[in-house]
This record gives sequence, structure tokens and C-alpha cells, in this order.
Amino acid sequence: MNERVTLKDGTSVLIRPMSLEDRNQSLEFFRSIPAEDRIYLRTDVTREENIDRRYRRMEFGEIRCIVAVDGDEIVADGALELEGRDWKTHLAEWRLFVAPSHQRKGLGVLMSRQLHSLAMDEGVEEVMVRTMRPQLAAQSILRRLGFKQDAVLTDYVRDLEGVKQDLIVMRCDLEALWREMEDYMADSDWQRTR
Repeated sequence: MNERVTLKDGTSVLIRPMSLEDRNQSLEFFRSIPAEDRIYLRTDVTREENIDRRYRRMEFGEIRCIVAVDGDEIVADGALELEGRDWKTHLAEWRLFVAPSHQRKGLGVLMSRQLHSLAMDEGVEEVMVRTMRPQLAAQSILRRLGFKQDAVLTDYVRDLEGVKQDLIVMRCDLEALWREMEDYMADSDWQRTR
């Protein structure tokens, strides 16, 4: 699944599965994200024990993770969390974070294409994303990719500073998502390279 891509600004990055050897780079990646962006992460992945828990979940097959690497540095992190329970085997949760230095260059869509492939390989039919109310930019991008708001749970979660936030649940079926990504790629000005 390794794919070398060229971003809109000409930067070349490698999108590949995350491995155990990425542990320290993953910590560095999340620790380098500005605090005002990290505040909405579900888990504080700047803490070693939380990164280790994530790797255990990967080993158990509960989560599939990918990274984008620019040189030796992780610049994006994506995850497909598999529900794996009888009545929700068709559904997975999608998480994606792109470093500020690599945002607005098309990397999020390219990572989304890889997450889509992982979801198809796992037999997933729908993906869902959970965001907090203040994450307007993320919600806007998700809508452009075909996600629809399913639910709003008022004061349901706390951000990493302990402030209660509304939880926004968005879903998209994989076929609609693929169409939107293909349209986006067709209208874009960058080329993928292998």
C-alpha cells in the first residue's frame, strides 16, 4: 500500500501503513501539533501510554493506521477504527490529522483515498467521523467529501482542557465518498506519483 504522492505545492510524501518502528516519530508528530489544534483529539496522544495503547489496538486488528512521511518526519496520521461487533461490522470510524505545515495541499484527500481502500478491504460499507462543535473547518471538509451530519449530542464530551463540547456525528457510505474524492481529484492540479 506504499504510495509516493506529489502534493499541490510539489512536495513529495510517502503514504504507507504505520509500523511499530514509527512509535517515537508518532509521538513527535502529535507533540509538534499546536495545543489549540490538539485540544479536540479524543485521546491525548502526546502521552506515551496512549501511543502504546494505540499500537496494541493495531496488533489486535481493531484499528488500521497509515502515515504520510516527508523525509523522516510524519506529517499526517490516519486511522480506520473497526467496529467488529456483529451488528456494526459494516461501520468503521475514520480519523485523520494533517500537520499544519502540510494542510491545504491535498494531503488530506490523498490520505482519505488510502483510508477508503482500507475500509473496502475490511468490507466496511459506511464510515463515521466524530468531531466537536468548534471544529468547523474539519466539518466543512467532511461535507465536501459527502459526509452528512447524523446527530448532535449536546455537552456530550470534554476536550483535552476539560471543557464540555457538543459532539457532532457525521456518516458517509463508501460509494458516495469515492465519487466525491474522484471529482475532487479530477478538479485538482497535482499528480500522484508512485
